[in-house]
Amino acid sequence: MVAAPTLSAAGLAVGYPQRCVLSDVGLGLAPGTVTVLVGPNGCGKSTLLRTLAGLQPALAGTVRLGADDLTALSRRELARRLAFLPQSPLVPAGVAVQDLVRHGRYAHRGALRRHTADDRAAVDWALSVTHADELADRRIDELSGGERQRAWLATVLAQQAGVLLLDEPTTYLDLRHQLEVLEVVRGLARDHGIACGLVLHDLGQAAGYADHAVLAADGGVVAAGTPDEVFTAGHIRRAFELDVAVVRDPASGHLALFPRLDRGTADATVPAEAVAGSAFDTD
Repeated sequence: MVAAPTLSAAGLAVGYPQRCVLSDVGLGLAPGTVTVLVGPNGCGKSTLLRTLAGLQPALAGTVRLGADDLTALSRRELARRLAFLPQSPLVPAGVAVQDLVRHGRYAHRGALRRHTADDRAAVDWALSVTHADELADRRIDELSGGERQRAWLATVLAQQAGVLLLDEPTTYLDLRHQLEVLEVVRGLARDHGIACGLVLHDLGQAAGYADHAVLAADGGVVAAGTPDEVFTAGHIRRAFELDVAVVRDPASGHLALFPRLDRGTADATVPAEAVAGSAFDTD
């Protein structure tokens, strides 16, 4: 595995020639950590992630991969060091999972070179770490949503990049499969030192799985830091114009967010036993 670089941005503005959606963004994705981008629909989360991945030019500011400016890297060099999984990748009909995962090695071997022992080892590792090895011989278009997402994760992991960016990897999945995917991502950071950055809609999941969070709204960053620093009632009210209760699970220590029906304004974290229900999803 390539040593994980830190992906960092400074003074970053992202958007389109006629419209800036986020400006003055500064952040860093550190090896072995999960960074989650959250915010209202249309605030620019996916645009920011695509800019960090080098798929969209920045309007201002810089993105660096380790010591290198992202714009100075060739497409192949970038793909060896950074992997990106879009929200809804096209599903190739009739392709077996193991063949799909082999495509992740193109940055290392080119289109015409034969697979090497290193390629085979990388594919086997990617299938194993995503628990997709049992799916290797099945066709991708015959899999369930959760199985398919694991196969796509294995494909980008076969690049053996130190940075992994995922755009809403839990979209369209049921709760069980959402948590399976997030557990895989958490394990990639914790056990393999990968710097993981992902966009999520569910604030409860973001609070539970993030080491670092970035909350975006109104054209900029509302808050950035640990989940405790970012997921406060005041920050959520500012970003979503919504009152929530912030709850800490006494067993896990993770935060969860619940709508406040009384429209209260208290900004304190309340004990878990004070609120019943499920984590608040902003989607």
